[in-house]
Formats: sequence, structure tokens, C-alpha cells
Amino acid sequence: MKSLVFHYDVVSPYAWLAFERLPQAMEGISHAVAYRPVLFAGLLKAHGHKGPAEIPGKREWTYRQVDWLARQLGVPLQLPQPHPFNPLALLRLGLACVPAGQMPGRRIVEALFRHAWCADGADPNDPHRLQALQADLEPLRDPQGDEVKAELRALTDQAVASGLFGVPTVEVDGRFYWGVDALPMLREDLLADL
Repeated sequence: MKSLVFHYDVVSPYAWLAFERLPQAMEGISHAVAYRPVLFAGLLKAHGHKGPAEIPGKREWTYRQVDWLARQLGVPLQLPQPHPFNPLALLRLGLACVPAGQMPGRRIVEALFRHAWCADGADPNDPHRLQALQADLEPLRDPQGDEVKAELRALTDQAVASGLFGVPTVEVDGRFYWGVDALPMLREDLLADL
């Protein structure tokens, strides 16, 4: 069985698309996935980069491309307003739903992504929407507590230290596969390892 780590930040539309397509990419391959949140802005800062939505021209291209990709992949996607948005509340909520040191499962991560990318463009940080999502997910810990904040910082620092530079990234056997377009490469490599 292959152990995969799916590094994500809900702010990334590419992470949402890859999250949705990962099961198809892994069809027929015995595997387990750990979903690990990281703060994309922390990765960008560590490497001295700007995010695609922070660069005029690239922002417009990114929005056009993810809209096209979503249609090609058959994945629902509505650009939230505003974008980019601050993902901290959602990332922390996901971690707060599991005991310290554990990673949120697919159901929790899917709820976070759908909150951001399948809500008719609604603001992911709207207080009423966040409150409703938190009530649905019933976190075990305080999402705004110091313990959860420190966990997210540590996960981001670990990702930077291991060489991660963007999201989504799937990690398996010490190799990184960055982006939704890397899923076919991931599949091919894993099938070659069987």
C-alpha cells in the first residue's frame, strides 16, 4: 500500500481540483492519503514568491484557466469573492476537528474546500457562513486556540524545510508531485513501482 500526503491550502483553486481528481488518479492502486494543511502564503514568503492571484495579468489568466480546467475535469467551481481570501480560519478549523497531532480526514477537507469553491461566489470568511460550517463540523478543539495555531505554523515550517514550494503537492516515497496537472505523472510513477 502506498502512503500519500496531500499538502493543501483551501485558498488554491488548483488544490480543490486536485483534491477532487485524486481518487480517479489512484484508481486500482492500493493507497492511503493523509491530508496535510499548510499556509500557502507561508510557502510563498519562504521562497520569496508572490501567489498567482497577486500578479496582475497572471491573476486573470489563473481565473480563466481554473474555470476551463474545472469544466474539463467535471469539477464544480465558483470563484469566491474576494479572492485571494485569508484561509487561516478554514485551515485552523480543519485541524481543530481532530485530536492534536492528527490530520483531518477527507470528509472534513472536502467540507472546507466546498465552503470556499462551491458556494456561488460567497465570501469564505463571512462570519455567518463560518459559524454554520463550524457547527456542522463540530470541532474537538478551539480553532482559534494557541495549540491549533501552533500546529498549522509547524506544519507549514515542516513543509518548507522538506522543500515544498506550492500547493497542491502530493508527496509519496520522498517524491513531490506539484499541481493538478501532475496527477497523471503520479499515477504513472506509482504503477511503474508495482
